This record gives sequence, C-alpha cells and structure tokens, in this order.
Amino acid sequence: MSDQKNDAGTSQANAPANDPKKKEDQKKKDDEDLSEEDLALKQQLELYVERVQDSDPGLQKVALESMRHEIRTSTSSMTSVPKPLKFLRPHYGTLKAFYETMPESDLKKYLADILSVLALTMSAEGERESLKYRLLGSEGDIGSWGHEYVRNLAGEIAQEYGKRQSEEAAIEDLMELVQQIVSFHMKHNAEPEAVDLLMEVEDLDLLIEHVDKTNFKRTCLYLTSSARYLPGPDDMLVLDIAYTIYLKFEEFASALQIALSLDNMQHVRQVFRSCDNQLKKMQFCYILARHGITFELDDDMVADDDERETLQDIINNTKLSESYLTLARDIEVMEPKSPEDIYKAHLLDGRASAGASVDSARQNLAATFVNAFVNAGFGQDKLMTAPADSSIGGSSGNWLFKNKEHGKTSAAASLGMILLWDVDSGLAQIDKYFHSNDNHVIAGALLGVGIVNCGVKNDCDPALALLSDYISKEDSSVRIGAIMGLGIAYAGAQNEQIRSSLTLILNDAKAPLDVIAFTAISLGLIYVGSCNEEVAQAIIFALMDRSESELGEPLTRLLPLALGLLYLGKQERVEATAEVSKTFNEKIRKYCDMTLLSCAYAGTGNVLKVQNLLGHCAQHLEKGETHQGPAVLGIAMVAMAEELGLDMSIRSLEHLLQYGEQNIRRAVPLALGLLCISNPKVNVMDTLSRLSHDSDSEVAMAAVISLGLIGAGTNNARIAGMLRNLSSYYYKDASLLFCVRIAQGLVHLGKGLLTLNPYHSDRFLLSPTALAGLVTMLHACLDMKAMVLGKYHYVLYFIVLAMQPRMLMTVDENLKPLSVPVRVGQAVDVVGQAGRPKTITGFQTHSTPVLLAAGDRAELATEKYIPLSPILEGHVILKENPDYREDS
Repeated sequence: MSDQKNDAGTSQANAPANDPKKKEDQKKKDDEDLSEEDLALKQQLELYVERVQDSDPGLQKVALESMRHEIRTSTSSMTSVPKPLKFLRPHYGTLKAFYETMPESDLKKYLADILSVLALTMSAEGERESLKYRLLGSEGDIGSWGHEYVRNLAGEIAQEYGKRQSEEAAIEDLMELVQQIVSFHMKHNAEPEAVDLLMEVEDLDLLIEHVDKTNFKRTCLYLTSSARYLPGPDDMLVLDIAYTIYLKFEEFASALQIALSLDNMQHVRQVFRSCDNQLKKMQFCYILARHGITFELDDDMVADDDERETLQDIINNTKLSESYLTLARDIEVMEPKSPEDIYKAHLLDGRASAGASVDSARQNLAATFVNAFVNAGFGQDKLMTAPADSSIGGSSGNWLFKNKEHGKTSAAASLGMILLWDVDSGLAQIDKYFHSNDNHVIAGALLGVGIVNCGVKNDCDPALALLSDYISKEDSSVRIGAIMGLGIAYAGAQNEQIRSSLTLILNDAKAPLDVIAFTAISLGLIYVGSCNEEVAQAIIFALMDRSESELGEPLTRLLPLALGLLYLGKQERVEATAEVSKTFNEKIRKYCDMTLLSCAYAGTGNVLKVQNLLGHCAQHLEKGETHQGPAVLGIAMVAMAEELGLDMSIRSLEHLLQYGEQNIRRAVPLALGLLCISNPKVNVMDTLSRLSHDSDSEVAMAAVISLGLIGAGTNNARIAGMLRNLSSYYYKDASLLFCVRIAQGLVHLGKGLLTLNPYHSDRFLLSPTALAGLVTMLHACLDMKAMVLGKYHYVLYFIVLAMQPRMLMTVDENLKPLSVPVRVGQAVDVVGQAGRPKTITGFQTHSTPVLLAAGDRAELATEKYIPLSPILEGHVILKENPDYREDS
C-alpha cells in the first residue's frame, strides 16, 4: 500500500535528483537507462561501499550510517525489491570479504547488520546468512529493517533451530532473537506468524507474556484452529496455552470450551472457581448441558446453596423440554403429524399405495418409528398419545397391538421418544404399560423410561429406581429393555451402582448372547471415553468366554464396539487393551482391532490412522471377513474432525466404492452418512441416491438409511422427494420399504427442529455420548438383516443420544425467553485475517428463537444486549448493555 503514496510523493515534489534521502519507487522512465535519480542513488551507494573499506574509522562510520539510512527508508514497502538492495547486490561479496578482515569493533557489528539485510535478497538457499550476520551484529531493534526482513529471519531461525537440536548445540542466542521477533509480530498484528515461530522452536509458553487485551482473541483463534492439524500431543499443548491465555484475560466461556475440548475436568472446575459472576456461571452450565456430560457442582465452585441448585438444574437439562416446546410454538409446528403426513403417498402414482397392504406388521412397525422420530419431544402425536375419548377410540392401546411380538417393544418405547426430555409427564404416561402381561410391552416400557431420561439428569434417579429391578428377570427381552434403557438414560454418567449390577450379567455364563451384547453396549455408553479398567476387563472376559459358534453371530460384534466406546477419542490410551485383543479368537481379532482403533481416534482427524484404516480396506479378502466394515466406518469417525479431512475422506470413500469388495461397499454409505450427518451435501446426496438403486440390497438399504441420516432433522425437500420415489420403486420389497420409511422419519426428525450432529459450538466440540449413540446404531446397521430387520430394530433408538434441538434460544437474566433480532448466515472462516472481517455471509435477520442449519452462524443484530457466550448456539444468556443509548 505504501508504495502508491511514495509514487505520488515523488511525482508531485519533483525534487532534485541528487537528494539521497529520496524514497524512490518511481517507475523507470525507460527500461534501458536508469532515471537520473536512480543513477545518482547507484553512484552514491557505490561511493559508500568504497568509503566503508577506507582505513579511516570516521569515514567508515559516516558511510555505514548513510548506507543504513538508505536501506531503512526504502524497505518500508515490500512489493518489489527495494532499489538500494538491488544496487548493492554486486557489492555483497566485496562487503562480506571486507567484513572478515575488520578488527572487532562497533563498526564491525554495524556492517554485520547491513550484511544481514543484504542477505535477504542475496544469500544462497539454505545458507542462513541473514541469521548468521544478525547474531554477529549489534543488538538493535530488528523491526526497523521492515517486516519482510523479520519474516525471513523467523524462517531461518526455524531451520537453524532444527539443525542445532539434532546436533544438541546451545540455542540461547537464538531464543533471545525469538523473543524480539515475537514481540515485534505481536505488536504488528501478525499473531499467526508469532505462533508459528514459537511452534517451530517448541516454546509456546513465551506467547503468554506477549499477548495483550487487543490481540489475545485473534491469537487464541489461531491456536485453536491450528490444533486440529497438529499431531498429538502438540495439539493438546496448543489448546492448553489457549486455555491459559483465555483465563488470564477472564474470557471464561471460551476457556471452558477449550477445557471441554481437552476433556479436562480439572480445568472445568478451575473455570468455575476463577469466575465470580453468577450469570456467567449459568452460561457455563448451558454449555456443559449441551455438551452432554455429567458434572456435579460443589461448594468451591458455587458457594450459595440456592444458586448451586439453579445451576445444577441447568446442567441436568431439566428445562430442555420447556425450551424446545417454546421453540416449537414460536415456529408454529405444535400440531402432531401422522406417518401419512410424512409419506405423502398421494403425490405418487397408483401402484405404491396399492402395495401398502403387504406385510402390514412390518409397515406398522415402520410407522411406529416414523411417528416417534417426527413427533420426538412434542409430547403429543396421533398414534400413541391420542386421548381415549377421541373418534379413533382409545388409539394408544389399539396402535400398540397393531404390532406383532417384538414390534410391541418398539411401539411402547416410541412413547418415550414422543415425550422426550419431559421426565415427569413421560413416566406418568408410560406407567400404564408396566401393568401389561405381555413381556414385549414391558420391555418397551422399560426402554421408553430410558429414552425419556436421555440427557436429563435427576437427583432422585427415577430411571435407575424403575429399571434396576428388571435387569435380572427371566425373560430376555425384558432384560434387554431395562439394560438398554439404563445405557441410554445414564450415558456418560459413569454410575458405579449400575456398573456393579451390569458386570454381574456380563460374567454370567447362563445369560443369553443378546443380553450380554446389550449389557456390554450399555456399559460402554455409561463409561464412554472413561478408559475404565474394570469395565474393560469385564467386557474382555465376556468376549473370551464366547464359543466358536457365538463368535460368528452379528450380535457378538457389539462387544468389541462396547470396548471401543470406553476409549472413544482417547488416542494412545487404548494401546494396552489393543494388545490384549490380539490374543482373541481369530474370528473376532481383526474386527476388534479395527473397532478399537477407530473409536480411540474418533474425532481427532489423525491422518496416519485414516491411512492405516484405508490400508485395511484395500485388501481383497475371501468371503466371511467382517472387519472391513468397521474400518470403513472408522475412516469417517476419525476424519469427521475438520472440513478438509472430511472432504478428502469423501473422495477416498468414492474410490472404495469403485474398487472395494462387497462388504466394503455395504459400509461406505453408512460412513458417508456419518460424515455429513444432518448436513445434506449435494455431492454426497447424489452418491447415496445412486447407491440406493444398487443391485446388492444391503448396499441399497445402507444408502437409504444414510440418506435419512444426512438429512436428519432438515426437512430437506430434495431428499424427501428421493425417498418418496424410492418408496414407490421398492413397494414390493418389504425390507427396503422399511428402510425408506425409517429414512423418511429421520429427515423429518422433530418436524425439522432437531439435529443429530455430535459437533456443536461452531464445530469445535464433539459430544462423546452423541457420537457413541450414532456409532452404535451404525455398527448395528452393518448387518441390517440380522439387527434392524430382525428382532433388534430397537437399536435405532440409540440415535436419541445424538438428538439435540438445532436452535438458538436467547434468555434474559432470569432465564426467561427473550426475543431479540439476530443475523443468521453462512459461517466464514476468519482465522488469521487482518482487521475485523465479517464472520457470516448472506445473512437474514430473524428474531429469536431461531433454527441454525449446518454451517450456520448467528450474531446479534442489536447493541442493546451483550451475549455471555462467545458462540451463539443453544441457550445464550443476554445481559443488558449499560452503554446502550436508544436513538431518539
């Protein structure tokens, strides 16, 4: 920018050409000859070079001063090579040679400084002369030589540091220079460059003393976004520094998000202790509740008992149902929907509706799920909760018995889904099923109790009280209902009491395989990401006790998954267990290996692990090998961490479709579904649409379910249209039609108010329980015929762990909904950009509560309130802005 000003100055002032202080970036008047001005400068500089070599120190000093002045005044702009550097190029060697002959003196250091700058354009690749002379030169301010010089030095320091580390040489002199460069960068809005240099020399702690109020946010933004691309354990270190900086500047909500990202409960407690503002603490509680972790406040964190109870209620999500219904009323979607409203059969030609009478129990089961997904959390629907005196005539009882045997389990449990998060009303309505004399109904009621309590904690633990009596009953379906209910209700709670009763079942030699499998999964969910040794031991022993024939069963594969969930996202802490798994029967060994690897690195974006998993998928194996399925899902689980890896893995999965064996092709759609969950990307949608007509029915079923997953809760019209067409295409194939119906239910999840995305807070945090629920469901879908189409269709309810309202609800200081205008638009990545760039583009202004789609970001459109959370998502508390003045 500055050179244009210089041009202007030059042409206006028409100063005499022999003025050496002239900043001349003037264009050459003609290319062959230099302008008079340049010629004068060139002669002037050549004279200085001669004078420097004079024997008189006085003359030397004047010449060096003048030379230095010339260079300094011209390097302020770096669009082209400055003239003085250009004219001094031929003399670089002469000056270097002369420097060697000079005796030690201040003048010698002075010359070293100049050589250091000349080396910027002159020195050979890899010589690092600029740095060499800088270290020999005077200790002056490096910033005065211009920005480009400092950047060049920083690059050379990084190389030199690497070299010295390998030779184990001293690095003190380098570190002094690093101090100077970092402080220069931090003062001149070049935070990313300062961070990069410190990462290169492995000394990020220096950053903490150089950040100030003006630049700490940009510095931390750069740190947190670069953490995703760093190998472990560097990423943890970088986040730790960002956490320390946020705490230092009392930006507590951001510090809390980093603490959650590191899964460091000490840090979370520290944030609560450091902050003394009750309102801010409420906002922290909303962040914790959205993340879905169990967290107990103590006297240290909140002293006042009443306040503590209020805060604990927020963490326990007790008011989630209320907020969700407020949102529904605001958007006017309270009217219950029936499955027919979703199928829209009238839009299709005649044949599809004619085929509807085929296999009606299967159709009714599909309708049960659709009804549960669509009316999830609304507390009313047209099948299960319709009042008894209505014209349909007590339909809730009727609908239940329109399902056969195990279908009744899903039907009774669907009541839990409809009353999601509303514990009091939910338990009251489910209670009637406990008096049934049909075990399947009781099993469904138990599962329903678990679903109602999903994500909502309660001091009196109603779910535990109701379910714990049933886990040791005779009938295996009742036991599974109770066990799965506990797993869903207490996911992530690490409840000791449940652990002791469930591990007894795992060690029971007489327990049937399906009970063992679901017990393991529930333990995996309750202890998700905890690396709990005892649970791991119990599951390992249960796996080793399985007979040859049982190891071939699809259900047995839930055991390795349960083991993986214990280490979800915990990286190398899985290694001891992975070693043990190498001793398993070879039927399950590889399966276990892949599952553990993919769970442990889930959400880390670790490129090496993705390559490892791809390597396993590239092998062409004989029939009967099953471990490639979890490997394909693993690619999606690891790569879903950031956008770049996500796009690359979508391309890799496309290749697997072309070259992979059948068992790989069956898993690819599910992996795509996980990568773009609740985020219908057009390219993925087209791929899945193509696969939904695949000749292999397993691939087609997986693709159809995945179409539901990528559109989950979006009401996406294009996907809804595709699924309608598929329902008429597959009207004779009961299994595929069932999958189409499930997908239709998912697309309209919560009438479009819910999302299944486990990532939240601008894709920064990954909720472990949400991911665990999704992965469990996807693993069950790896063998559709045995699980989802068999009698274990209720595994679909694991998805409830990931269901969250995709809303922005603003509340006032008394936590009552407050409607304010917000701008909602596509989020823009502004990391490392200069100035204050816009963070959203193509926005529309709405008043809250509003829905946020995938990749959307919101910002307040009024100055009247100040949000207490840096990211506007979920519940945000607004406090009035004391400086706000109404325009009169």
